[in-house]
Amino acid sequence: MKKVLLTGISGYIGLHCAVELLKKGYAVKGSIRNLSKARKLAETIEKYTVLNGNLEFCELDLLNDDGWDEAVVDCDFVMHVASPFFSKVPKDESELIKPAVEGTLRALKSAHKAGIKRVVLTSSMVAMLGDLTGDENINQKSWTNTNSRNATAYLKSKTLAEKSAWDFVKDKEMELVTIHPGPVYGPSLSANLSGESMTLFKRIITGELKQMIKASINMSDVRDVAKIHVLALENDEASNQRFMVATETAHSFREITKLLKSNGYEKVGTGVVPNFMVKLLSNFNNEMKGMLPYVGKKYEGKVKEAKTVFNWEPIPFEKMVLDTAKSVDDFL
Repeated sequence: MKKVLLTGISGYIGLHCAVELLKKGYAVKGSIRNLSKARKLAETIEKYTVLNGNLEFCELDLLNDDGWDEAVVDCDFVMHVASPFFSKVPKDESELIKPAVEGTLRALKSAHKAGIKRVVLTSSMVAMLGDLTGDENINQKSWTNTNSRNATAYLKSKTLAEKSAWDFVKDKEMELVTIHPGPVYGPSLSANLSGESMTLFKRIITGELKQMIKASINMSDVRDVAKIHVLALENDEASNQRFMVATETAHSFREITKLLKSNGYEKVGTGVVPNFMVKLLSNFNNEMKGMLPYVGKKYEGKVKEAKTVFNWEPIPFEKMVLDTAKSVDDFL
């Protein structure tokens, strides 16, 4: 049985990847920052698949060398999902950039030392947005300009971490596959609603968030994201490619609220915050500042390569939205 080191197993995407890996017959070694979480995580994962002794945990920190070499020594693949994420702009952008870049390089260096031939890395569509003007032809060759005026710390962290990964593998006998979701939604596997995706839907369906920004982008179902991560481990055509894993077309955030409203979520507001108001508030509000790269813009990329290579069809936008809302409802 092949074993995968899965970093960030406790996260929203990481939990889905763990379940998908186990269902597909892989053994999983999940990294967490504190082993005291291991038992609860195992209990959560066991609700969705049989473990059969194929799940174990190790303690790793993106900012610390300790344990990385030992963690990969008995593994066949590395799936590096762990990366910090905050929608608000931090006071010091290195809070996001440093762990993203250094953690990626720690995973790759240890994998290379252990002779692992393929690493699957969770990147993001935000690493593909060009000059952040909204009119880019987003594709496998697109890169976000980190020197753009509206490039936030999060956009920089994902772009620079991925670039560091490609730089690392270019002169080595090692394969890299990067997965690029848009904003990720879909059902949560845990009762933790504190993540960005679940928090957004919770605020929408409880009526706390009455207006959305005017912005459109390809959106992703977490189940698709996990599925493609796993398929990318051993697909020969996937080697050294970047794959956008998202809806085939861009969707606006207002589409989410209108869909929920029409499906019985009575507290949902369907208003739109005027663009000038977001820009004005961004001078005082770090959450609004984090939205500046998207306000008034439409980012649309192509998922043709992922569909073709993995023989995959994205979960429909409507199902993604309604399943996310139901998941939040179930845990409220």
